Amino acid sequence: MKILVKIYPWESSKLYFSEFDLSEGEKVIVAGEQSNEIGIVEKIRIETKEDPGEKILRVATERDKAVFEERQKEKNEFIRVCREEIKKMNLGMKLVDVAVSLDGKQIVFAFTSDSRVDFRELVKTLSAQLKKSIRMQQIGSRDEARKLGGYGICGRELCCVRFGGNMQSITTDMARAQQIAHRGTERISGLCGRLMCCLAYEAELYREMLKGMPELWSSVNTREGKGTVIEINAVRQDIKVKLENGKYVTVKKEELK
Repeated sequence: MKILVKIYPWESSKLYFSEFDLSEGEKVIVAGEQSNEIGIVEKIRIETKEDPGEKILRVATERDKAVFEERQKEKNEFIRVCREEIKKMNLGMKLVDVAVSLDGKQIVFAFTSDSRVDFRELVKTLSAQLKKSIRMQQIGSRDEARKLGGYGICGRELCCVRFGGNMQSITTDMARAQQIAHRGTERISGLCGRLMCCLAYEAELYREMLKGMPELWSSVNTREGKGTVIEINAVRQDIKVKLENGKYVTVKKEELK
């Protein structure tokens, strides 16, 4: 059975095989990069061709849950110490979050930065102060927005938070396919400053609807004469044309000569 699990502490979702009879919201233990981590079951019996590759190790015990809560309580102190050292060393980085492994032996600090940061001295200092293995992980603006949460211009919770999972690459081609690229990057960008994730939802459908349609600003022949395409409505399959005599007409793609 394929299960979608949200892995703490980064709260990223991942597919796993499960040999256990689980229910949504149940806590489980999975293998992390360095040690076992706790996760929460989001969806069960996922229908996908994707091969998860990893199995859920076991159902979380009461002790696992208690240890996890203890680790969460330690985070604020680790964040405070790290921010103080970043300020002392005048490093151009913004600390976003911290993750403590379930066994308590490793701390991973997540940060954002506009440039490359040499954090080797920071790692040494934190390791000496906190007596734990320290790892720094640079994340992108989308990951930061997912962690902080919020609401988009649509009034709904951010897609990256609401739907979880791996975030696909959003391109300007998606905006062009939906004919909204001309609005400017500010109007089609999310809180993270990157192109909105929702551009991916209907891009493929628009590409299908635009098949056989002329390019914007291309020359076409209509029953009333030659003209230039100035607007395309993919949903209605309408093409607005400015004729050479200055007249505007709206035609279907089948009506073009």
